[in-house]
Amino acid sequence: MPDNDVLDYLVIGAGPAGLQLGYFLGRAGRSYLILEAGPAPGMFFRTFPRHRRLISINKRHTGWHDPELNLRMDWNSLLSDDPDLLFTRYSDRYFPDAGDMVRYLADYAGACALRVACDTRAVRIARAPGAGPFRVTDQRGRTREARRLVVATGVTRPNVPPIPGVETAELYGTASTDPADYTDLRVLVVGKGNSGFETADNLVETAAVIHVAGPRSVRMAWRTHYVGHLRAVNNGLLDTYQLKSQNALLDGEVRRIERQADGSYLVTVSFVRAEEVTKDIPYDRVIVCTGFRFDASIFDAGCRPELAIGDRFPALTPAYESVDVPGLHFAGTLTQSRDFKHGTSGFIHGFRYGVRALHRILEQRHHGVPWPGRELPAEPGALAAAVLERVNRSSALWQQFGLLADVVVLGGDGTARYLEEVPVGLQGPPVGDGGHFAITLEYGPDHDKADPFDVSVGRIRQSDAGRADEGHYLHPVVRHHRPGAPTAVHHVTENLENEWTSREVHLEPLRAFFARRTAPIPA
Repeated sequence: MPDNDVLDYLVIGAGPAGLQLGYFLGRAGRSYLILEAGPAPGMFFRTFPRHRRLISINKRHTGWHDPELNLRMDWNSLLSDDPDLLFTRYSDRYFPDAGDMVRYLADYAGACALRVACDTRAVRIARAPGAGPFRVTDQRGRTREARRLVVATGVTRPNVPPIPGVETAELYGTASTDPADYTDLRVLVVGKGNSGFETADNLVETAAVIHVAGPRSVRMAWRTHYVGHLRAVNNGLLDTYQLKSQNALLDGEVRRIERQADGSYLVTVSFVRAEEVTKDIPYDRVIVCTGFRFDASIFDAGCRPELAIGDRFPALTPAYESVDVPGLHFAGTLTQSRDFKHGTSGFIHGFRYGVRALHRILEQRHHGVPWPGRELPAEPGALAAAVLERVNRSSALWQQFGLLADVVVLGGDGTARYLEEVPVGLQGPPVGDGGHFAITLEYGPDHDKADPFDVSVGRIRQSDAGRADEGHYLHPVVRHHRPGAPTAVHHVTENLENEWTSREVHLEPLRAFFARRTAPIPA
């Protein structure tokens, strides 16, 4: 293939992440193509979630008129300059139907004139010798080449635990969703995540008995602040369990699943906290709901990426790049190894900003485009005001807490450059003798340990700036990194409505911190 046919970028997958990257690539004038295995964008959402209710919130009525602030409560929209391309225009429901997402993604791709080749499944990924172009071959045998490859396929393979007999059970992705098919039956659901409880809740009115099994404790999203942990909208089964309505959680490991001659099951469970060491329990149906994993099988050995988190996700650098295959990047839910079970990189409202950061990295590295920023005086009051202005309205820092940071680079001429949404840990610009400040939004230490509804637990007063570092809730953190010196940290005290606007409590302590850190270093 002639060199002029080599694309700047090939993107695999026309889900939300692939489309989001396509938007930025097209706007920048780069040559790219998105390969999509299905007949249209967003094919994942034609099947999942199985019971068709998204758990990504769609809050249309916020009382705000700032589009940036509204994105804090809109977890489904992709980024664009078109106000008509907001998911909030597609549904009034707080937890919308997955079909609305399918429709939205198709409209987004069309309205942005994205270059998507549908019905084009990547079946082999190779690389030319000497770190040459990536070569992606589709199911028809056609090969396309690109200097950089971005994989945005999502997690496409079931994550099936190595339980003897598990192959005889049903999987979340294919089990019937009709409650009538489970009438008067005993059902075991393996897996204590949202898919497991979504499945169990669907059967409460028809199944005789529902057990949900797993060796670890149920983790509630309202307590951990990780939106992938069990959400309240899916936890109805817990109520039936605690009120002795035949259903139960089994805190134990499924050791064996044995299919009987009559089609029923005998399942051996080893309990974590019970007098019985193991117990054989009969069921009529067993459904495995244990998540998904990345499929790396289409990569040739010479460019197959290293995996992480039990080989479920690619191992990534802060530039969303494979740790061992230069030029191979990832976007979307595949980037969650960066903040696994902690942040939002596995979800649209998080990874849309990760994709924007990835695009800025690619522009800076390969096209000589500097990271977007603005100049401001390196004066304590100006710095403090700029930081509070950003944390009071930024959606990116809000959604990608602790993962994306605004960076203030101090110049030697009394000025500073304010860079927005830089991945934490990314090798950035030279910082000089004065160093740089990194601004993030973060939860406090051990925030997932305390019960937020327990009024007996001691809490700091929200007006106590001197104890801001003890706050559990989301709040701004400013760090000063200076070569050869310990990192200095300042916490801006949390606020009930996340409005860091008090001169006394928020602005003045931050201004004083900047004054101390920008003062001349004694000779």
